[in-house]
Amino acid sequence: MSFSPLVSELMEALRRLPGVGPRSAQRMTLHLLQRDREAARRIAAALAAAADRVGECADCRVLTERTRCDICSSPRRDRGLLCIVDSAADVHALEAATEYGGVYFVLKGQLSPLDGIGPEELGLDVLERRFAAGEVREIILATNPTVEGEATAHYLAEMARGHGIGVSRIAHGVPLGGELEYVDPGTLSHAFAGRRHYE
Repeated sequence: MSFSPLVSELMEALRRLPGVGPRSAQRMTLHLLQRDREAARRIAAALAAAADRVGECADCRVLTERTRCDICSSPRRDRGLLCIVDSAADVHALEAATEYGGVYFVLKGQLSPLDGIGPEELGLDVLERRFAAGEVREIILATNPTVEGEATAHYLAEMARGHGIGVSRIAHGVPLGGELEYVDPGTLSHAFAGRRHYE
C-alpha cells in the first residue's frame, strides 16, 4: 500500500535532513500525523519563522535573527582574538566547553579541491578583508583535525601571516578524524586551553 501524496511529500521532505533515511522519515511522519498533530503544527510554524527570519551574522556568519550575533555585538569580547571554526555547531561547542573571550569566524566547510570547494566557496575574501582591516592580532585555528581541516588550517595560517597576524592551533586532544561538535566538553576544553603556535 502506498501513502497518500501529502504523506509521501512530508516523508520526502524529512529525508532531506542529515541522518534521516526512508524508515526514519516514515516513523517521524506517522508519529506526527497519528499521535501528535500539535507538535507537527509547532514544528511547521517554527521552521517557517526560522526560514523567513534567520540569517547570518555579518561578522562571524553564525545563524541569528539580527545583523550581528550576541557574541560579535558584546563589548566584553576581544575582537583582536579570532577563532576560526568549520561550522556554527563548533561555535556552540566551544562556548559551552571553554572560557574563550574572543570572537569567531565560521568557514561553513573546509577546503577540498576534489569537491570543488576553494577559498571563494568558503568566503575567505571576507576573512581577508577582516585581516587587512588590522583589528585581528591572533587567529586560533579550530578546524577539525581531518585531512581537509589541516589543509584549510595551513591555508589560513599563511593568509594570516601575510598580514602579520599571530597564529595558534588548538591542541589535538581532539581525535584525528573527529568533529568538534561530538567531542566531550572536558576533552574540548583541554584541547582549546592547550592550543599551540601553528607552524
